[in-house]
Amino acid sequence: MVGPRLHITEAESEILAALWRHGSLTPRGLIEAVSAAQPWGDATIKTLLGRLMRKKAICSERDAGRLTYRAMVDRETYIDGEVQALVDRLFGSRREDLVDFIRRGS
Repeated sequence: MVGPRLHITEAESEILAALWRHGSLTPRGLIEAVSAAQPWGDATIKTLLGRLMRKKAICSERDAGRLTYRAMVDRETYIDGEVQALVDRLFGSRREDLVDFIRRGS
């Protein structure tokens, strides 16, 4: 079941991608995982993290006193929402038109 589409920016999606790749991560682990893919400073990553928490796309949890972050939206749901947004914008909400476009190769 797909809920309402979250507006996730390209930069925010990098945070989610790290959580999808690694599962739950500590703050330091998340910063290291994102820094390996993007040349962003800690402050930028923390800002993106805060935005995603406000959007309820990720959450923080304490386990044995240790803070971790985890994605609240799975990758497939996110991709489906992004594809649907593309279809809505470019093909008048008709997925079959996107499929026809791909089959034609242009």
